Amino acid sequence: MDSTYITLTPDNLAREHLCCAIADKRHQQGVADKKTWLATRVPQGHVFRKLDARGKVFIEYAPLEQAWVSVEGPGYLYIHCLWVSGSYKGKGHGGALLDSCIQEARAQGSAGVCVLSADRKKPFLSEKGIFVKHGFEVVDTLPGGYELLALSLDGSKPRFADTARAMRIPEQDLTIYHSPQCPYIADCLQQVRAVCEREGIPLRLIPVESAAQAKALPGVFNNWAVFYKGRFQTLHLLNEGYLMKMLASA
Repeated sequence: MDSTYITLTPDNLAREHLCCAIADKRHQQGVADKKTWLATRVPQGHVFRKLDARGKVFIEYAPLEQAWVSVEGPGYLYIHCLWVSGSYKGKGHGGALLDSCIQEARAQGSAGVCVLSADRKKPFLSEKGIFVKHGFEVVDTLPGGYELLALSLDGSKPRFADTARAMRIPEQDLTIYHSPQCPYIADCLQQVRAVCEREGIPLRLIPVESAAQAKALPGVFNNWAVFYKGRFQTLHLLNEGYLMKMLASA
């Protein structure tokens, strides 16, 4: 197994690719948005570590206090994404990257490591199995099968923020909370705007611009959250087909 990993820094950020959107022209605005976002986050302790190869093999995590998620837990690291795809699967990269995060947590005296997952596979969330194998356990849940998994190093446990438990908003319009953290989001927003304009669907797009704002959101959030008819619908990034299907079934 080629196990040379690169951690993004202010010095190499501009020249290194972001694994999840390497060459697709549709997502280059999203890549630029994320690199701008990372330029501020990395000096604050945000970590993006990837295989030194042209593939989708990476882990991304941050101190939970600074993570743009509706989760709380003093002293924890929060894993935003752990992704290994294609021919790189089954070669130990996921375990190696996760181990590097856990080792860093131990070295810096963190309370533990946590991650958002689900009781069954959901798109755009890391799968539960690898974390359970590394000693993580379910410490909190939200409706829809969303689970907060944690590896506690000091006996404490993180939790979903109280505001996240609402999973509702007063507004009935299609409402999307979003951040620039995922390179796919810029294209998704463009597709959603086009569909809503064509179909005459009222749309509210709400940018999330700080950790404090993310932790106060009325539902689960990992960089994207969709509400419709007042209810939380999904973390699934929306293309035209998925959006139309969701609207028809809601």
